[in-house]
Parts: sequence; structure tokens; C-alpha cells
Amino acid sequence: MAGSAVAPDFFASTPVTELKGVGAAQAQKLARLGIHSLQDVLFHLPYRYQDRTRLVPIGATREGSEVLIQGRVLMADVVIRKRRSLLCRIEDGTGQLHLRFFHFSTSQKNHFTPGAIVRCYGEVRFTGLGREMAHPEYRVLDSETVPVDAALTPVYPATEGISVLTLRKLSDQVLKLLGRAQPVAELLPSQALAGTDWPSLADALRYVHRPPPDAPVQALLDGTHRAQQRLALEELTAHHLSLLRLRQRVQSQRAVALPATATLEQQLLAGLPFQPTAAQQRVHREISGDLCRDRPMLRLVQGDVGAGKTLVAARAALLAIDAGYQVAMMAPTEILAEQHYHAFVEWLEPLGLQVAWLAGKLKGKKRDLQLGLIATGTAQMVVGTHALFQDDVRYRGLALVIVDEQHRFGVHQRLALKQKGVDQGLVPHQLIMTATPIPRTLAMSAYADLDTSVIDELPPGRTPVQTVVVDNSRRQEVVERVRHACEEGRQVYWVCTLIEESEALQCQAAEDTARQLQEWLPRVRVGLVHGRLKAAEKADMMDRFKRGELQLLVATTVIEVGVNVPNASVMIIENPERLGLAQLHQLRGRVGRGATASVCLLLYQKPLSALGRERLDILRQTNDGFVIAERDLQLRGPGEVLGTRQTGAMSFRIADLLRDQGLLEDSKRLAEALLQDNRALGDRLIQRWLGNAAQYGEV
Repeated sequence: MAGSAVAPDFFASTPVTELKGVGAAQAQKLARLGIHSLQDVLFHLPYRYQDRTRLVPIGATREGSEVLIQGRVLMADVVIRKRRSLLCRIEDGTGQLHLRFFHFSTSQKNHFTPGAIVRCYGEVRFTGLGREMAHPEYRVLDSETVPVDAALTPVYPATEGISVLTLRKLSDQVLKLLGRAQPVAELLPSQALAGTDWPSLADALRYVHRPPPDAPVQALLDGTHRAQQRLALEELTAHHLSLLRLRQRVQSQRAVALPATATLEQQLLAGLPFQPTAAQQRVHREISGDLCRDRPMLRLVQGDVGAGKTLVAARAALLAIDAGYQVAMMAPTEILAEQHYHAFVEWLEPLGLQVAWLAGKLKGKKRDLQLGLIATGTAQMVVGTHALFQDDVRYRGLALVIVDEQHRFGVHQRLALKQKGVDQGLVPHQLIMTATPIPRTLAMSAYADLDTSVIDELPPGRTPVQTVVVDNSRRQEVVERVRHACEEGRQVYWVCTLIEESEALQCQAAEDTARQLQEWLPRVRVGLVHGRLKAAEKADMMDRFKRGELQLLVATTVIEVGVNVPNASVMIIENPERLGLAQLHQLRGRVGRGATASVCLLLYQKPLSALGRERLDILRQTNDGFVIAERDLQLRGPGEVLGTRQTGAMSFRIADLLRDQGLLEDSKRLAEALLQDNRALGDRLIQRWLGNAAQYGEV
């Protein structure tokens, strides 16, 4: 490596091109992994390990085990069966094993001369030939006594053109520099770590990159080793700090201070045929307390299915409208957005207000008309999908943005709608709503930029939904139950998880199901809704079901959120084992919305795994969305629960929100200390762990 003067933060300030073997082309490939500096190499951490510290006798290897073996070549030949391959047989006195290569060269074949000693690492499979390794890593040895590796072998996240072997060589170079001469910067507050038994950052990095031979392998594989936990603490702190910074940036801007009460809001309440619940009243007070300040509200409202979040949103909207401003409400699907639109029309138009509607399906003159209503301020309330933040949409005094089911939107989408207010020198308040209960563990970390309110009470008169798990072989019994419910004047949902037939997954297509049910139930009026219908057809079918013209609605999961038909009291979900618990809970919430006792039948396909049975049993045992969310987190992990493929905000290198719950309070405390006392240190910590990803909040 070229000589360089030691900088205050040597590893962060030294480009990766200073390493031997890294030219401009290699640096471009490394950039795809987020590796630009020596610090990035240090913090590009292994995600698993291979044990090459001991040789395993061939006769002792087990099916599926990854092991290091050594033996003498007995034969090597090119064989042609289904595919051409190089097959080499070796033995070590305890047994024999075949090495198979589907991609090979003549020089590679020449390595395996009879009598040659080869050392191989790979996964052992038992085939018709006996033990076999396909494409193992191998090398030919000069003698049988070449020493094995002194430490476990790290496996790094790689990319095209950058192999794991390359990353090992780069980390070898950087680890040699990691010592007293070139210390890695400790960025956590020293006083916060005083008196703890945490290893130093340098020791933790050395251990994680090159664990010694006596390292507890299972602890490393589980991510629970103290060295890994030390790094996870720092990563969680960086993540938490970045969200606190996002919150601080937004709240440093000015918003319009809205009144805590308003005439329009009181008129709405007076016209309702019911009283808001105590939980709705409490959450409204929390929201109005935020809105009356001159800094933007950032509040997440969680409420189980049917808890009355829309009314809470409407009351907040009226506080802004009464003060002369506009409100926009965005939902992830047209069905859900239309539900909100109809609710706001029903509540707001009697108060003399106009509600605009904007969605992707709206074209031509109809769209232009709505854009005009929004731009002139004639429409005080605007409801729609992501179409709300498209370039040609202009608002007139946007003071409040309401986003429903925020985890289905990317962070950029939510902030882009907020920008519609910023463009006019006015930062709108933000109210985020979700019917997907988020476990406290995740809310602490994933939504650290938001205050949280919970509507933890259902309106009176709601009856808990009974959930029954039924084997598909009892399908005719389920059909009879549907017939009986329809004869009694009630309505039924029948949910299929696929539109098209799939033999592999044994899922019945929605079209076939609807046709079959109509044959079995000729006196029942059957409707069909799925994602391939045109939006107008879908809306018409939903309206007919809502008006009671249809008794049985066969649907895909498009009805998961937003559909409100109090007369529907039976829900059948086919192949429930294919859906997450939170999604099943959302679907179940489409029934039990009236006073009639309701039932949800989970029609599963055999064979059902032990895990599948456990998941369905959880639904059967509880209607509490928060309990279900906690169990969903345990079974599926945080990425699935939050839907973070869309958000792009929850990607960790070593931390795990479920496994590392015990670190969250400490990371929160450390992040708050850095926020208050040491901005420069915080900047470096965020750059170290999040790099450019930290900029997502700057939109």
C-alpha cells in the first residue's frame, strides 16, 4: 500500500484505491457494495462463517454438512450423463468421496492426477455414487502436513466481479493496519460505555472478521457473540440517530399553527349517529395538541381493524379546513382510497365542503376538472392514491397530509407529498395511519422519527370474530355454511390467494372458484373481484356488494383493507398458510363490523407444516392485532412485518431488530446523547453505518 500520513480518522479518509490490487475498475465494482474507503472495508461484515480450522475424515462427513476434507486422487475423468462433467474420486483411509465440476478446463482436469493430494471445502451430498461435493473450493498440496487455517473463514456479501475471496484479501490488508499505529475511531460517547464489559471497537472488528479457532461457532452463527453485539449496538445507534435527525430537520421547519377546536369539527360530531370511543377522543387530543404548534406534526396512529382511524383523520382534517387550509389524504390502493373518499364525502359535504378525488385511473377532462378544484382551493379535502404527488398536481395551502398504511409506500413517496406544501413555503403537518399493529420493538427503531398514538378500543357493539381452522377436504361443509348464511340474509366473502391456477402451489383460481360456487349455490348472487379487473368494474362490483345486491363476493386479497360492509358476517380464506399473520388479520377484519356474530374460516391445504399449524393457531386464539403482530415478528422477522422492500429504510449489516431487542433502549439513549452533545461524532457514525442511505430523509 502507498504510504500516507496518519489522519485523525485514517480509515474513513483513506480511499479503497490505496489498497494493493484495487484500481479504478475494481473500485467501481466495490462501490456497488458501498465500499469507498478503508473504513467501509472494515464495516463490510461477514454474514456467516466456514470452519476450515480442522480436517474432517471423509467417513465421518454427514449429508448437508460443509466441511474441510483432504485425500489422495484415485481417478479423474470426464463423464457424460445428463450433463458433461469432470468427476474425480478421492480417498483418505476412512472413506471415498467424488468431486464433481460442471464447469472446468483442461488444465483443471490435469490437477487431479492419480496420487495427488487435494484439500477441499464444500457441502457433502449423498448420491447414487456415494458421498459427493459439487464445485468445491480446492487446492493441490505439496504434502499431507500443510497446516489448516488458524481462524474461521468469513463469508462476505459479494457482487458481480467482486468475489468473497477478493473481499477476504482486502480485509486482510485493512486488518493489518488496525492497531495502535492506525486506531479506528471510537464514535460512541466514551462516558456511555464506561464501566461496561463491551470490547473495544478494534477488538470487536478483529474478532468478527477473523474469529479464532476456539471461537464459539454457534454464537457467531446466531449473531449473539459479544463482539457482534458491540457492533450491533453501534449500528442501531446510527440508525436511530438518523431517524432522530430526520425528525429534527422536519421540525426545524415552520408549519401553520391550527386551532385545537373548530366549528366544523363540532358540527361533524353533532351529526354522527354514534359517540367516539374514549380511545378516539384521547388520540384526537394528542393530534390537536400537535397541530396547534407552529412546527410540523409527525404522528403515527395505530389502530386495529375497525378501531375508527378514519374518523380521527376527519376530525384532524376539519381543524385545518376550518382555518382556511387544504388537506390531502393518500392511500396505497384505489379500493382503499375510494373507501376514504366516500367516507369524507358522506361526512364533509353536508358541512358545505368539497372533496376532490385523484387516482391513476382518472384521465382527460375528468382529471383536469379535479386538478382545477385542487389548484384553486375550491376542494378543501383531496383524497387519492400516489397520484396526489405527481408533478401536475398543485395545492393551495396544503397544511395537513394524511397517509394511510404508510408501510406500503416508499419513504420518498411520503416525503414527495409533503414537498407539495414546502413548494409554497408551508410545511404540512403529517398524520400517518396504519391498521397493521407494529410491535413496540419495531416502532422504537423503524419509526423513531414519529410520535405514536394507539387507538386501543373498538367501537361498542362489535362482536369478536370466531376463527375456525378447516381442512380443505371439508369444503362441502363450508359451502353449506355459506348457503345457510345467505339464506339468513347475511353476506359472505370468499378469498382466494391466486388469480391463476398453479399446480405447484395447489391454489384454486378465483375465477374457477366463483364459477364453481355459482353452480353449487344457484340461488346465491355471486360476484368476483380481482386485480385484473378494470378499476371501474372493480368499483362497481364492490358497490353492488355493499348495497346488498350481491350475497357472496369471491375476491383476491385486494379486499384486505378499506372495505366496510357491516352485513358481511362470514369470511372464508383459502390457502391461509401462504399469507402473513398480519395480512390474515386484516382480511378477517372485513367481517365482525356489525352486531351479528361473525366467523372466519381458514381453509387450509394438506399437508400443513408444524410452523403453518402454529401460525393458524395464533389467529384462532386471539383477535388482538398487537399480539398477532408480535408473533408475526417472531415468525417472519422485521423486514416482512414492515414491508421494508418498499421503504428501503431498514437494511442492517449486523443488527437484527428481533434478536437485539435488548440493545434498543441503550441505542436510543446513545443516539439521544449524540444528538444533543456531539453533532460531529454523530455525523461520522451515520456515515460509517448508513453511508448515502442516510440521505433518504433529505427529499
